Amino acid sequence: MNNRTLVIIAALLLAVLAISSSAFVVKETEKAVLLRFGELVRTDYEPGLYFKIPLVHELRKFDARIQTVDSQPVRMLNSENKFMMVDSYAKFRIFDVSRFYVATRGDERNAVRLLSEQINNRLRNQFGVRDLHEVVSGQRDELMSEITTNLNEVAQTNLGVEVIDVRVKRIDLPPEVSESVFQRMRAGRELEARDHRAKGQEASERIRANADRQVVEIEAEAERKAEELRGEGDATAASIYAAAFSKDPEFYRFTRSLKAYRESFNDRADMLLIEPDSQFFRYLKDAEGERD
Repeated sequence: MNNRTLVIIAALLLAVLAISSSAFVVKETEKAVLLRFGELVRTDYEPGLYFKIPLVHELRKFDARIQTVDSQPVRMLNSENKFMMVDSYAKFRIFDVSRFYVATRGDERNAVRLLSEQINNRLRNQFGVRDLHEVVSGQRDELMSEITTNLNEVAQTNLGVEVIDVRVKRIDLPPEVSESVFQRMRAGRELEARDHRAKGQEASERIRANADRQVVEIEAEAERKAEELRGEGDATAASIYAAAFSKDPEFYRFTRSLKAYRESFNDRADMLLIEPDSQFFRYLKDAEGERD
């Protein structure tokens, strides 16, 4: 291999190196700026292949997709002079890359920091004129929409980014306040529970008293009906006995005596002290019931 061939190969290698170091591609998900010794010279790049002068031009690329600013929880004061810990986030994307580069010096962390400060300032201003209910549920959507619109205008003008959405992830009370609030809530619930228990006890006593009254009334009514039935039975029995006695008085006296014997001598240990000539034993002495 002669010197001429080496020169050609070296020239080709230098040409390839120059082309590779000067060519660059801008993707659809990127925005790019071209710098010449630190000065912006071009920012209107569309997706495609481009060339730059090595050692003279510097290319900076930025993510053109939607990005998130996740702020740290910040202590804020509402209209009731109560502190809250507000945790928020925002969605943004680069709108004007040249303005973005100038405002942030090409550092996306600066954009996140500046947006986070702007978000917290606007949240603090809005929460300062609203109470806890309004910022939690009552006017939350309206509040977020107003902050997003206002912040977007400022961010496009000052930072070259478009703010798509601002949201509050959660709102908490500071740790030193939470315990006292929970204690008040617990006391309130215990008071409510005692009130419910007292009402339940009152209703229980009322139901029990009503039940006892109904039991007494039912027993009294049953006793009354039993007495009526018993009286009717006794009257019927008496009339039957009377009818039987009128037909055969002697047979009636005989059956009554047998019943008396059966009830008197029900137990072997029973003992009666009666005179021998008593009428009680007349049917034991004579079947006709006549005395000797």
